[in-house]
Amino acid sequence: MQRIFDSTEMQGSARRRNLLKYLVEETLAGRANQLKGYSIALAVFDRDEDFNPGDDPIVRLEAGRLRRSLDTYYANAGRDDLVRITIPKGSYGAHFTWQARNASVESFDRAAPEIPTSLASLETSPTAPDKGGVRSARLIIAIAAAAVLALSGLSSFWLRGDAPKVTDVRGPAVLVLPFEALDESDYSHLFASSMAQDLISDLMQFPDLRLFSVQASFRLDAMSDPVALGRDFAVSYIVGGNIQSVSGKLRLSVRLSDASTGQVLWSGSYDRAMIPNDLLSMRNELSSAVATALGEPYGVVNAATADRLTANNAPSMASYTCVLQAYEYRRTFEDGLFAPALACLEHAVVQDPDYAEAWAMLGWLHLDAGRQDMVPAAEHPAHMALAYEAASRAVELDPGSQRGLEALAAIAFSKSEYAESERLQREAMALNPHDPETLAQLGWRLAVRGNWDEGLLFMNQAIERSADPPGWYFHLISIHDYLEGDYAAALAAADRSAKVGSAIGLSLAAISHAKLGDTEAAQEYLAAMAEAWPLLARDPAAAYGNFQADDAIVAALVEGLRAAGWKEPDY
Repeated sequence: MQRIFDSTEMQGSARRRNLLKYLVEETLAGRANQLKGYSIALAVFDRDEDFNPGDDPIVRLEAGRLRRSLDTYYANAGRDDLVRITIPKGSYGAHFTWQARNASVESFDRAAPEIPTSLASLETSPTAPDKGGVRSARLIIAIAAAAVLALSGLSSFWLRGDAPKVTDVRGPAVLVLPFEALDESDYSHLFASSMAQDLISDLMQFPDLRLFSVQASFRLDAMSDPVALGRDFAVSYIVGGNIQSVSGKLRLSVRLSDASTGQVLWSGSYDRAMIPNDLLSMRNELSSAVATALGEPYGVVNAATADRLTANNAPSMASYTCVLQAYEYRRTFEDGLFAPALACLEHAVVQDPDYAEAWAMLGWLHLDAGRQDMVPAAEHPAHMALAYEAASRAVELDPGSQRGLEALAAIAFSKSEYAESERLQREAMALNPHDPETLAQLGWRLAVRGNWDEGLLFMNQAIERSADPPGWYFHLISIHDYLEGDYAAALAAADRSAKVGSAIGLSLAAISHAKLGDTEAAQEYLAAMAEAWPLLARDPAAAYGNFQADDAIVAALVEGLRAAGWKEPDY
């Protein structure tokens, strides 16, 4: 545990260190079954006896962050630790397992016999000092483990020098290299020394990325060969870059390379004025911007991984492939993408039942089945129930599941539980403030209920942070511009969605064209809208109402469609 405390993953968070220490000590004392959110909040986070876990999610949030910190630690500095400490999802008791030094994880997990996993079951002499008792316990475990390994013929695992290989992969492995200072200024060296760790901390908020780092003393000339690095570290992508200060400005240059080919997949440059009193916030802002570009659902890493999986059809990442399919559907809401994504996720949660992200996206798709009218109206209630069940399962598996919380927030919103929806969405945003998708969802719901000021603020932040914002990010911006009488701006925003075939975007484009006097274009967009979503042509008030839009907004949009040439069907 002390080695974990001394690692870069934990040095910056006293909260997580205190939480880990408490959970480990309580487990070793035999009280794992008594660990509850309430008792942890009082003992670790200085909450009083009025603490209510339902109103204050601090224990769940910090436990989720601790689990991610431990995962990153054991992927890097703790790779060769003899004992691995984890906090399994669904409980707060610590779990202790043996790790084979430099062994193949695939072979060890499959072949190794079961070894007792809790030190709490070992009794120590009541008269012996604590330190001696713990040493005796370790000795007993070591002797037992050595005997088991010898009998099973697995001793060679402790001696081999193979690099770890994980075959049950749910997301891409990314190696973040130390950043290079290109000049001798204190500012450049200050930022270069901290940027890799800042970036790893921000990327950890995106749950499917597996992150690796190297020591700051790693030879810079070794970074010039990404293929060799990818082979040595068994990663898919490599992030590196440099920093230089020129004429009072700081320039951060970052690149993402494919570790299998060496191809640069993405590069970005960020220029900021150096303000001495604001250096910390500038560090945070730069790290957040890079992490967002790389890690968001529609960002560079997921896009590159989707291309790679399409080309290679890698079976070891099947469940993650299903999540990517769901992201792609929800980017455009294209009818043809819905059924394959739903079927893939339904298979994924059977094959990989502990994968919270797959359950969360399954919840989203069941919600869309009714909200987007993907199934007959009679089936809507059943899909709503399945949506809640899947999203709840995601949060049960991982209380810090951002996508699970977002799905629950969307389900609550669809049931007109607006306050609960906002609470859940803000809880998800607290987990990862770098994710544009989370900002957009909150902003969309605030704006569609008439809270334009805060809603559009979040929508514009989401657009600014997103590498390639989906069309639906622009819906409420177009509607607001239309209501304000700025029809050219409304059309420009609507086109961002209409060009990918979004029925809502097409309807907003038709309305805007009509107001701008282009009747022919309005008719064309109305026809395309009717083909994309028949319900929107039959009953636009019901279609807009599926998204809980404010009555005044629905009335204005229906009137706009009438002006564009829409007529209520006779049947």
